Formats: sequence, structure tokens, C-alpha cells
Amino acid sequence: MSEHVRLERDGGLLSITLNRPERRNAITVAMYSALADAIEAAEEDESLRVITIRGEGQDFTAGNDLGDFLAEMPRDGSDIPVWRLLRALARNTVPLVAAVHGNAVGIGTTMLFHCDLVVAEEGTRFVMPFVDLGLVPEAASSLILPRLAGRRRAARYLLLGESFGPDEALEIGLASHVAAKGELAATMDKLVRALLAKPAQALRLTQKLLRTGQEDEIVERMQVENAHFSERLTSDEVRDAIQAFFAARNASGA
Repeated sequence: MSEHVRLERDGGLLSITLNRPERRNAITVAMYSALADAIEAAEEDESLRVITIRGEGQDFTAGNDLGDFLAEMPRDGSDIPVWRLLRALARNTVPLVAAVHGNAVGIGTTMLFHCDLVVAEEGTRFVMPFVDLGLVPEAASSLILPRLAGRRRAARYLLLGESFGPDEALEIGLASHVAAKGELAATMDKLVRALLAKPAQALRLTQKLLRTGQEDEIVERMQVENAHFSERLTSDEVRDAIQAFFAARNASGA
């Protein structure tokens, strides 16, 4: 278990918090492992009724911790914790609610495609800069996003790497609710209480029905994306793009 992933259990509710605010909740390999363990275990726990996920501090997550990810990522296509997490999210049958604020970068946006309800606070910035880093999308976002937003808008987000806010996220169906500034926790709590008050078996079965027929297709697309992603990591484009990223960050003092 990573110290940067906080798990709290209260009856039928599992609360997951990305707890690395000093690094804007950038996700390390150890954090991916802890998240994958939590979602996999939740799937086997019949007493669990709702899962929530949120970020501590000023951001939901800045995406991958690139230094850690590159150091730990195998180049032979081997299974790694992030791929385990994505598969677990795709096959999860426990209602999953995300509360998002600040920056939701890369997987901070794409993981939301696998949540059942997403509350985005005013001012949230969603961005998927995979191409800018010489990489390709993951989490089956190359399949799911065009279905939600249409191919042209998906191209804006994935090819151009354009960012967008909560109103646009609501419009395309990435977000289910928008919360006013400072009202994110209260809005999520209201939704969670409503879910917990419903008949547990009917709730979980309905969540499963909403996903039925899609899991295999989504996991298959994830596998295709993951293979390209792993291959890309050995490319000169990725090396140059990430060197430029760290140079820019060091120059800015971030």
C-alpha cells in the first residue's frame, strides 16, 4: 500500500484519496499498485456499496509522475500496475463517484470515463497531453471519447491536446454534475448519501447492467493502446518530449 493513497471505509462506503498534494497528486507506480489493489478488492466485496475517489490539495491529479513512470516502466510489454488499474476500473461493478477539481491531467481525465458519476468543480481543467509527450492515449479513451464527444471534438482533445472545463465536460458526458467553487465535497456527499440510501443489490446490479456488453471491447482497446504506449516509450520522440518537459519545469522553478 502506498502512503500516497488513503483508503477509508465507513460501512458500505470506500473513500479513496490521492494524497500527494506536494506533487499535485502526480501518480507513481506504487500509487497505481495501491489503487489497483483497492479496486480489485472492492469488486470482490459484496458488502461494499459505493466507492469515491478524490484528490487532496489544489489538484485532482497532475497525471503520471513521469520520472518515476519512466524509471519503472518495463519496455517488454509486461503487465504493470497502471494497466491493472485500468482493467479493474473497466470491470468494476461497484458504483464509483469521482470528485474532480483543479487540474485533471492525462489519466486524471481518462480514468473518469470509467466512473459512474463525476462531479467537477468550477475551474477544473481537463487535458490529455499524450501526443505532446510523444505518447498515445490510454484507458480506452481512443474508443470511448469519440463515442461521447464525436470524432472532431475528440481530435481536438487528443490530437491537439486542447484543455476544457467542467461545462464542456458536462456537455459531452464526461461529468455528470458541476459544483460551484467550494461546494465540491458537499455536492459529492449528497450524491453518495442518495446512492447509499437505495436498495444495495438493485443498485449494484443496475450499475453492472449499464456496463454489460462493453467490458470486453473496452479491455481489448486498452490492450491495443497499452502495446503502442509501451512501444512509444522507447522512441526518440518521447525522450525528446520529456526532456523538454523537465527543462521547461526546471526553468519555471515548478
